[in-house]
Amino acid sequence: MIHHNRSSLHPTTFFLIGIPGLERIHAWISLPFCSVYLVALVGNATILLVIKTEQTLREPMFYFLALLSTTDLALCTTAVPRMLGILWFDAHEINFGACVAQMFLIHAFTGMEAEVLLAMAFDRYVAICAPLHYTTILTSRVLLGVTMCIVIRPVLLTFPMIYLIYRLPFCQARIIAHSYCEHMGIAKLSCGNIRINAIYGLFVVSLFLLNLVFIGISYIYILCSVFRLPSWEARLKALNTCGSHVGVMCVFYVPSVFSFLTHRFGHNIPRYIHILVANLYLVIPPSLNPVIYGVRTKQIQEQVLRVFSKK
Repeated sequence: MIHHNRSSLHPTTFFLIGIPGLERIHAWISLPFCSVYLVALVGNATILLVIKTEQTLREPMFYFLALLSTTDLALCTTAVPRMLGILWFDAHEINFGACVAQMFLIHAFTGMEAEVLLAMAFDRYVAICAPLHYTTILTSRVLLGVTMCIVIRPVLLTFPMIYLIYRLPFCQARIIAHSYCEHMGIAKLSCGNIRINAIYGLFVVSLFLLNLVFIGISYIYILCSVFRLPSWEARLKALNTCGSHVGVMCVFYVPSVFSFLTHRFGHNIPRYIHILVANLYLVIPPSLNPVIYGVRTKQIQEQVLRVFSKK
C-alpha cells in the first residue's frame, strides 16, 4: 500500500491577486487603505497610551477598551501591510505556511474583537442595571477570567481550520482572488472535498454572530432600566454612556454581516465588491473605534488633551 506524503500535495506558494478586476488602479486604491491604516495605528496607540498613563482610567470599561484597541492593532497589522505590498510592489507571492498563519491570525483576532464587544456589553449591563454591585461583580479575578475567554475561545475555534487546510490536496490551482489569506479562499483552491471546511466555517461564523444576539438581549435589559430612571437627565446620561459601545458594534457587525451575506448569497455582485468589502471590514472598525470613543467618551477626551498638553 502506497502512502502519499501529504506535504507534497501542498503548493510552495500561493499567488494573491489583490483586488480582482481593479488591477489597473491598485496604486490609487492603496492610498485610502494606507491612510485609514495610519489612522488606526495612531488612534489605537493613543487610546492605549492614555489608559496606561492616567490612573483615573482604571475602571473595567477602560480595561475592555484597551483590549479592543490591542485587538484592533493586531487585526489590521496582520492584513494591511501584506495588502499594501501587493498594491504597491506587486508582492503577490506568499509562502503556503505564511498564508495559513495569516488565515489563522485574521480569523482569531476577528473572533477576539467579537468577544471583547460582548464583554463590553456585559460591562454596560452591570453598570446600568446593577450599579451598586458593579465593583463587587467585576472584580480583578472576574476580569482575568473574561480576558482568558476572550483570547482562548477564538483561538480554539480557529485552530481546527489549520488542520482542515493541511489535510486538503492541492493540484494545480494556486491563485487566490483576494488580497489576504482566509479559510474558504484557500480551501476553494483544493481539488479535494471541502464540504467539512464549509460546514465548519459556517459553524464558527454562527457562534460569533450568536454574540450579537446576547448583546441585543443585554441592551433590551439596559433600555428597560434606563427608561425606569426618574429624570430625563439621568436617562440621557445613561444612554450617552452606552452610545460609544453601540457605535463600535455597528461599525464591526454591519460590514461583517454584509460581507457574509454577499459572499453566500450575492452571486450577482461583482467579485471586486466582495473583496473591497472584506478589506474594508479589516481596516474600518480599527480606525473608527478610537474616533468614536474619543468623540463620545468625555473621560477619554479630557485625558487625551491632558496627556498631549503635558508633552
